[in-house]
Amino acid sequence: MNVILIAAWALALISAFFVPPDTAYFDYIDFRTLGLLFCLMTVMAGLNRLGLFARAARRMLQSVRDSRSLELILVFLCFVSSMFITNDVALLTFVPFALQVLKLAGLERRLIPVVVMQTVAANLGSMLTPVGNPQNLYLYSTSGMGVGQFLGLMLPYTLLSAVLIFLFTAVQKKIPLKSLLVEGEQPPESFPAQGKQPLEVLPMQHEQPLGSPWKAAVYGVLFLLCLGCVVRLIPVWVMVPLTFSVVLIMDRKTLKHVDYSLLLTFVGFFIFIGNMGRVEAFHSFLKRVIGGHEILTAALSSQVLSNVPAALLLSGFTEEWEALILGTNIGGLGTLIASMASLISYRCVAAAYPEKRGRYLGYFTGVNAAFLLVLLGAALAL
Repeated sequence: MNVILIAAWALALISAFFVPPDTAYFDYIDFRTLGLLFCLMTVMAGLNRLGLFARAARRMLQSVRDSRSLELILVFLCFVSSMFITNDVALLTFVPFALQVLKLAGLERRLIPVVVMQTVAANLGSMLTPVGNPQNLYLYSTSGMGVGQFLGLMLPYTLLSAVLIFLFTAVQKKIPLKSLLVEGEQPPESFPAQGKQPLEVLPMQHEQPLGSPWKAAVYGVLFLLCLGCVVRLIPVWVMVPLTFSVVLIMDRKTLKHVDYSLLLTFVGFFIFIGNMGRVEAFHSFLKRVIGGHEILTAALSSQVLSNVPAALLLSGFTEEWEALILGTNIGGLGTLIASMASLISYRCVAAAYPEKRGRYLGYFTGVNAAFLLVLLGAALAL
């Protein structure tokens, strides 16, 4: 995200030469979106540090007896959870978890397909809800859409995505597993190729010991309050100080895990968009280029800019919110940088298996291109 952050502020500074700083700069910034992002990122960081999501995943896998079921669960954990805990947190949690499980099961040869599908699933599952990813939260807040309208817009594409992901994953060869996740036992030193020995999923790295149920409960309440803020039942100026104060007192280390660079990236783009909107020639030109082609423009822009910056940039020059939401969400497929969340998976694989980086990129690009063409075709046809 640092490269995007630098680019955002470079554009902001360049635009300041055309529109010198004045009091209107403050009007550019969407403080409601920034406040919501801060609260949601803080709560998700806290829950993730408690290891809540990883523990839930281990429970789900206890009855798995074959590799196909294992892969479906690992992939759909990302798909469903990303709707509520964001695509970034889903991948940060479940990709390392998947690497661990596949290694213990003797299924490392399936590592690349599984992680790629986890990434696709997280990016597509997150498009259903306003809190699934940063661009959704921003576009939902800026457009003034209701939750029902947003869900109604994205539900058909989410269902289509679920079917495609299921079909793509379910066609894989089924390999029997004698038992998986036998809690409390030490794993044997080695496993046969088909993983027919009892397995234990070891604790996630950096996961806190079991306990702190009261912290999980408090974070759960904060998350529900954040949802109340998203649907405009609770003012953001109440939610931000409440979240900050509670976490500062209860679990202050969590505040170090918030992605502040993302918040600063938003501010940089807000300034750039605001300034360019006041340059009439540029505003008129870009509005003409985008007009009538919002979905395609958003999807293609996301391939080189990433979908969050694309959403921020294009929102200043069109009010076709539904098309922009569709285009930036579908545009999260494609290149590795189309969704910055995809870099999380790549870094996990590259760190654990550096020799697989080339194969991963090739497989990732091919699968993403296929999903992009299908979903983009559906969006343009409807």
